[in-house]
Amino acid sequence: MFLTITTTGTAERPATDLGFLLHKHPDKAQRFSTSYGTAHVLYPEATAERCTAALLLEVDPVALVRRGRGKGRGGAPDSALAQYVNDRPYAASSLLAVALSAVFSSALRGQCKARPELPERALPLRIEVPALPARGGAALVERLFAPLGWAVTAEPVALDEEFPRWGDSRYVRLVLEGELRLADALRHLYVLLPVLDDAKHYWVAPDEVDKLLRSGEGWLERHPEQRLITNRYLARRWSLTRSALERLELARLAEADDTEAEEIDNAIDNAIDNGVDDAIGEPAAEPLAEDDGEESSGQRPVPLAVRRREAILDALRGTGAARVLDLGCGQGQLLGALLKETRFTEIVGVDVSMRALNEAARRLRLDRPGLDRPGLDRPGLDTGTVERQSSGRLKLIQGALTYTDSRLAGFDAAVLSEVIEHVGPPRLPALEHAVFGAARPKAVVVTTPNVEYNVRWETLPAGRMRHGDHRFEWTREEFRAWAEQAAQRHGYAVEFRPVGPEDPEVGPPTQLALFRMAAEGGDGTDSRSGDSTAITTKEAAA
Repeated sequence: MFLTITTTGTAERPATDLGFLLHKHPDKAQRFSTSYGTAHVLYPEATAERCTAALLLEVDPVALVRRGRGKGRGGAPDSALAQYVNDRPYAASSLLAVALSAVFSSALRGQCKARPELPERALPLRIEVPALPARGGAALVERLFAPLGWAVTAEPVALDEEFPRWGDSRYVRLVLEGELRLADALRHLYVLLPVLDDAKHYWVAPDEVDKLLRSGEGWLERHPEQRLITNRYLARRWSLTRSALERLELARLAEADDTEAEEIDNAIDNAIDNGVDDAIGEPAAEPLAEDDGEESSGQRPVPLAVRRREAILDALRGTGAARVLDLGCGQGQLLGALLKETRFTEIVGVDVSMRALNEAARRLRLDRPGLDRPGLDRPGLDTGTVERQSSGRLKLIQGALTYTDSRLAGFDAAVLSEVIEHVGPPRLPALEHAVFGAARPKAVVVTTPNVEYNVRWETLPAGRMRHGDHRFEWTREEFRAWAEQAAQRHGYAVEFRPVGPEDPEVGPPTQLALFRMAAEGGDGTDSRSGDSTAITTKEAAA
């Protein structure tokens, strides 16, 4: 089996630069030993105007059987003869992909010590594979390569040219043409050759997920056939496919949010300080007691996180909501409280962190804990959906709250509990639009820390926020100003409620805003009761 890579050039940029990128000199024919045979690299032509590099892999069928131990098509125990007589020496497969990785490892990584600027240069490339197994036919080849910027020619190979009535085989002659970086082209081939063949010659272990994501970085997270590629590359191993899809979705969200995936997926590890309450961020050293003397009576004080959930539930009950969104649901503490009340008939938890959603599913003991991820209804997966159902009333969704999502529209109420302070001020308008402008629930409950109360915690150093991931913490006046402006912009009325013991000087530890969709015209009148619920800053202060 073999493939060729051809590029053209000019006097200023000679085509023989391909030799620098591949780390293989055009004047030499080189050979490399592999586990299953010998790989040869040679240049049929090498001029300034045109340069072609060829990779030829000679497969040893005996070595394939001995090393494969019955795994993959080369060692399939269909019959004694089939182990030694098969298409592996003649058709491109995972054997050729592995040879690409071994022989052109530096080029695959985009490294060139002699000419460091070359790997970043897009080249006019033409790649030819004379015999490529294509389970799915030429149409699938087009669907896989065209979205990556290639002009694709996939000519079916006849079973026998002398007997055209026999029709076409499952093999195609592949030609790819496009202007891409060589490293990107090699990564496309490394992943998609075994995907099209739909077989691997070695056991697919968990480390294959890392190989896939490493080679697919920058293109696989946005590919329309992402599920099919992932499923086939990982030999249809469900656990590995699920893990890869979760990480790909996280990478996509991180790219969209212009941040690192590790920074987004920090919900489990975000309580890095020992003194935090319920992984939310409030120091727990100084217990919060009611003003009715519960501390003096010897009763254990109610944690602020519990009071917050009670305040949110009370606000939701007052709206009459049945279908509720928990936006930024984290590990599911509020979801658990919502599930205990039968009035809430449909509950959806949304978080950008897949680890947090998995932990929420575990904590809530869902029968078949699963996640509804964007794009799972796309066509192309030929082995069934990768979506798993959650419980009848609860669904968990991975998503970024700063982007509109049609799945979140039409709900009675949405909750943003201790969420907005984790969003940088430049992204707050996007979150506001996604929630109030696009999803437009009838009611929205928002809670956030009151920074004025921080002085009451002796263990919290002066000037330090309650949580290391907080981008800001607002005073009561700042929160009211933002809430009133958001309500006015989107046709809601808003009222404010304290959460926790209210200090006469610095107010409550947590502040809550309840938004209700106003009557048409946005005059601050609740459409259901006719009562004005909008409160100005002066009124609230009074």
